[in-house]
Amino acid sequence: MNFPDSTAVLQKSLPLPQNMLYPRLTLNCRGRLLSLDEPVVMGILNVTPDSFFDGGQYNSADGALRQTERMLEEGAAIIDIGGMSSRPGAAMIEVEEELQRVLPPIEAVASTFPEAIISIDTVRSQVARQAVEAGAAIVNDISAAAFDEALYPTVAELGVPYILMHMQGSPKTMQRNPEYEDVVREVLDFIIAEVGKLRALDVKDIVIDPGFGFGKTVEHNYQLLKQMHVFGITELPILAGLSRKSMINKVLKTKPEDALNGTTALNMVALQQGAKILRVHDVRPAVETIKLWQQLNNT
Repeated sequence: MNFPDSTAVLQKSLPLPQNMLYPRLTLNCRGRLLSLDEPVVMGILNVTPDSFFDGGQYNSADGALRQTERMLEEGAAIIDIGGMSSRPGAAMIEVEEELQRVLPPIEAVASTFPEAIISIDTVRSQVARQAVEAGAAIVNDISAAAFDEALYPTVAELGVPYILMHMQGSPKTMQRNPEYEDVVREVLDFIIAEVGKLRALDVKDIVIDPGFGFGKTVEHNYQLLKQMHVFGITELPILAGLSRKSMINKVLKTKPEDALNGTTALNMVALQQGAKILRVHDVRPAVETIKLWQQLNNT
């Protein structure tokens, strides 16, 4: 796939389209096709004790199943299961501990809700492989294989969709004075380069994620959100992960538990900027935001 030079794209100051046009978009999730012709919601299921918002709430199999049932009933298209916190300052855990956290809920969700499309939120090839064997159908990686060079080949071998995210540094270090000359251009250049590596391995279904909050200041995050439509030059679906993040709380002087209204406001902006997947803690408000966006576009 050949992309225009990102600097030239930004210098042209692409107008914000009234209705972002993409080729027909589907993800092949282990034989099940997920259409992204219209935006969908990815519900977050953290099975961790230390995630920034809901750490420790869904660690048990029963808790994970109850939350999954709720998110599916509210309209989630994807259930994103993660076993290692990526909050600012978080350290890596051992691979065996991550596997012990994620495999039981993946197996339980896949067995109880066979219609559910599960993604595994991991930076490790071993976890990705075992999660897919247990029932996951998408790999969601915050690291772009920076911590495990085997991850890209593993995703190619597994033949599942891959979510490619930009992050400067690691969760432990990413918020220590992140710097960019031009955050939009640099993130776009990074994504274009990594997509090229994935295509060379014949990874067919790729979703891109600008990585809000991962090695960015508040100003960087809002610059990315304001110009997120330029990522449409990749002709790949865009995921927006804005839910209850510090880019909301630092502006509104709120805590994550009080940031639903801010999340909803920014999710609407993300949809207007071309997002095809909203990754959220609160499914129903995100589904309603999509419905209102659709009504606005169809009027």
